[in-house]
Amino acid sequence: MPNLILIADIGGTSSRLALVDTGGVPRDIQIHRNDDFGGFKQMIEADLAQRGSEARAAVGGAVLAVAGPADEEVIRLTNRDWSFSKRDMRRHFGWQKFAALNDFEALALGVLALTPEHLVAVGAGRAERDAPILVCGPGTGFGTAMLVKAGRNRMVLTGEGGRVRLGAADSEEALLLGHMVQELGPVVVEHALSGSGLARIHRILSGASLSPEEVIAAALRGEDAAHHSCAVFLRLFGRIAGDLALITNARGGVYLAGGVSVGLATLFAGSAFRAAFEEHPPFEARLAEMPVQVITHPTPGLIGCGQFGGRLAKTLKS
Repeated sequence: MPNLILIADIGGTSSRLALVDTGGVPRDIQIHRNDDFGGFKQMIEADLAQRGSEARAAVGGAVLAVAGPADEEVIRLTNRDWSFSKRDMRRHFGWQKFAALNDFEALALGVLALTPEHLVAVGAGRAERDAPILVCGPGTGFGTAMLVKAGRNRMVLTGEGGRVRLGAADSEEALLLGHMVQELGPVVVEHALSGSGLARIHRILSGASLSPEEVIAAALRGEDAAHHSCAVFLRLFGRIAGDLALITNARGGVYLAGGVSVGLATLFAGSAFRAAFEEHPPFEARLAEMPVQVITHPTPGLIGCGQFGGRLAKTLKS
């Protein structure tokens, strides 16, 4: 008898899959590297095989959160050459229920369920009840979503903020932008604010080619060049997050998501992030009132997927 929903948070680099019942709490979480598979079907087939035939038979549907737009019949990841048809996916696995969400839509659905142990405050501020909430941040790309109150319920507005054109606010940023234009052509936010963006910033400023993980590790060890690259990255991040907070009027708070945010969590406090976030005249006072927090939960996207999947589980037919 199918009584479970498979939920998945599928990023550009790795994916997290779990099961939920009507309670909506993710369980049996498995993490996969996307490079190990040729596409969505292969990864899900392998995941279900690991869970065993009994668990597979109990799965009656799925909720997939993907790093890209999810409002078309054919879903494509923004930063990986993977795609699927919603109808084909449902037919292939024999699911009764199926839904696709943008990955930051799933994050936004789950932020209000996060507890203080999985949040790191960046500066002060106080959230206004029922006000808009912004979720944004760098991982493989740069994602954005907005949680707003609509009557008695909350709804998520998604977008592709990482593809917005990036400008420079000072001479150092102009230098960086000039190098990026030569390398990439038109420069967008996630060319700088992403894992590959951090590595790119470090290479331009220091001449050293390191992975984003290596840049962060070196900065945490106190190495000057890496620490400076991370400082520039966080200043840029603060400015863009402030731009987005003004656009969305995020008086309900700003949540910073993504693997790069987690890796840099301990560096925010000593950086120019908060100053750059607030430096938007004449609205400094408005931005100073907005609380900003880094999400450090290991699988935050699965929380929102779980809540959505729990509702689907209640509709499964025996």
